[in-house]
Amino acid sequence: MATIQIENLEKVYPGAERATIQKANLSIQDKEFVVLVGPSGCGKSTLLRMIAGLEEITSGELQIDGGRMNELSPKDRDIAMVFQNYALYPHMTVFDNMAFGLKLRKTPKQEIKHKVEHAAKILDITHLLDRRPKDMSGGQRQRVAIGRSIVRDPKVFLFDEPLSNLDAKLRVQMRAEIKKLHRQLDATIVYVTHDQIEAMTMGDRIVVLKDGIVQQFDSPMNLFNNPQNKFVAGFIGSPSMNFIEGKIVMQKEATFKSKDLQFAVPKDLRPCLKPYEGKNVVFGFRPEYIYDKAVEKGKRLSESMEIEVEALEPIGSETFVYFHFSGNPDHSFCFRSNSQLAYAVGDKITIGVDIDRLRFFEADTEKRIM
Repeated sequence: MATIQIENLEKVYPGAERATIQKANLSIQDKEFVVLVGPSGCGKSTLLRMIAGLEEITSGELQIDGGRMNELSPKDRDIAMVFQNYALYPHMTVFDNMAFGLKLRKTPKQEIKHKVEHAAKILDITHLLDRRPKDMSGGQRQRVAIGRSIVRDPKVFLFDEPLSNLDAKLRVQMRAEIKKLHRQLDATIVYVTHDQIEAMTMGDRIVVLKDGIVQQFDSPMNLFNNPQNKFVAGFIGSPSMNFIEGKIVMQKEATFKSKDLQFAVPKDLRPCLKPYEGKNVVFGFRPEYIYDKAVEKGKRLSESMEIEVEALEPIGSETFVYFHFSGNPDHSFCFRSNSQLAYAVGDKITIGVDIDRLRFFEADTEKRIM
């Protein structure tokens, strides 16, 4: 397959106030599954289309397998793209849809037959080869679109939100199928989605984009546990990280103070927070790492925080508990709880946060305080 090198890549549309993609630098390894994720309008599909050759590059350089791609047309880049809307020819059978690109290349008929049947077997759509798109479900049509890419045996596969038209259950199934396909093909895949859960479950590494700027390019668990800034911390994870703005006060010990709560900063974090004495910082803590102190005895937890339950969202074995601190009922937060604890609205709970999971960010730049 192929590596992809992106160096200072920019896309500026005529008349635009700012670049849609700003100085992107990425190094995608051979056979790697990389996901581009971010909110709507962040530039992820634009970046994918620049790799494909469907959008011109304003500046910077794109290399695939060591070769410069900037001026090459899409057909000369040896890539295959799977679109959100499948882009199948409605009057053609599945076989003819999958074979179409090979026929244009004047591939021998026997080779076409072998490649289409091989791809159909991988995707479990052999029984659909004589059908037309209108006679198939959304999931089946998506498999055909993927099969049309497989038969070309490209260096790079590009997926542009391929599952967004499917229902929730089918999306989960197709996520597993695409990951399985990646293992079978040993392919280099670049995959765009707006769904951070999809990104976390599928990608070897994830590119988090905001306003056309790469915020962090990292493994799923590093993004979750070691976000480089507040945006990444809040975007990755569901429910998202809780944030409280306050000040670091140096008294007998370093203390975080806000109108919601006050607690002594653990010794491990005091050296990195000392330069922020008297300054505004943002305290971040994930719902997964909040514990009821009356129940959890085996973890190293922060000082006690008194909360009141204001809403509950049961999701089976877990419940999302929405709460406020007793001093500020206007600001809501969330933590994950075992459903067996059976909290009720109005309950008052003493919680603590896993000391190793406390995160602080600069209030003005939003960079992580390391």
